[in-house]
Amino acid sequence: MDPKLTKLGSSLPVPIVQELAKEESATVPPRYVRPDQHQQMTLSSLNSSFPQIPVIDMQKFSDIHTMDSELHALHDACQEWGFFQLMWGGVDSAVVEKMKSEIQEFFNLPIEEKKKFRQKEGDVEGYGQAFVVSEEQKLDWADMFYIVTSPTYLRKPHLIPQLPPTFRDAIEVYASELKILAMKILKLMAKALDMKAEEMETLFAQGMQGLRMNYYPPCPQPELVTGLYPHSDAVGLTILLQVNEMEGLQIKKDGVWIPVCPLPNAFVINVGDVLEIVTNGAYRSIEHRATVNSKKERLSIATFLSPNLDGQLGPASSLVTPQTPANFKTIGVTEYFKGLFSRKLAGKSYLDLMRI
Repeated sequence: MDPKLTKLGSSLPVPIVQELAKEESATVPPRYVRPDQHQQMTLSSLNSSFPQIPVIDMQKFSDIHTMDSELHALHDACQEWGFFQLMWGGVDSAVVEKMKSEIQEFFNLPIEEKKKFRQKEGDVEGYGQAFVVSEEQKLDWADMFYIVTSPTYLRKPHLIPQLPPTFRDAIEVYASELKILAMKILKLMAKALDMKAEEMETLFAQGMQGLRMNYYPPCPQPELVTGLYPHSDAVGLTILLQVNEMEGLQIKKDGVWIPVCPLPNAFVINVGDVLEIVTNGAYRSIEHRATVNSKKERLSIATFLSPNLDGQLGPASSLVTPQTPANFKTIGVTEYFKGLFSRKLAGKSYLDLMRI
């Protein structure tokens, strides 16, 4: 595919929130205030014993005695929660720690250094915010640095190649390890669903992988803003790594927001809209959001695996039968993503457009 044809979307330039936070104002600028958000019920404020998302142990899949029960647990987690924590499955902890420290160092760079990587007009990659499509739109209390890592021909020459060498190297190794991990997880999901493994392989093996590094500064009025507005991920699979010890991720279950407490040595994995389509609704993508606090910054990195841009996206043929007809349309993957980036984030509204 011609790289010029893969400009999937754009986001309007916005203020750098990390700089706004340094001004030490007692109030938040009006464009960041979201009155609809702080009235929603969060379980942590109601009781102390809120439920936690399931935990899956990758090592149990390589043991004949525990494999079937762990596969069943994975299947249940994807059906009932759309989220689970995965104890680091074969990813070298040194690779993870190096990536964490390099992300922290990037956001600690002087603003003039970071601005070299700002989003260019008409592009969503780079340093800024995503899904900003109008000047009136409310903004998140966060900055992000988003890059596409594979396939390598899609990489922007002004982004990864221009980063400090140690950061560039950390990204190479981390992205490579997480691609391997993502494919392992997808193949396990196919097995749990009795879906043909080659269908996952065809869709995702040459798929697009992106890294979104998130920086949520402290906020003087955290109850008035969102770090990341409620949404489901439009991709196939998301693998989230908590970079520092501040929590902030919440998922919506049964109409209530549940905080996620990340375990040490674990990733938080979630089903994206693409997987909901591919599994014909068996596995569901779940709305989630990020909150901020008044005391300390929060950093995280989300790795997204999406299908091959040259491919077609629709329910897997092995899961469509007369008894279980297709619930979603089939469209080109590139067309799907262009539609996504032309909108602002809003719950699962984009997935709803795909339903039959």
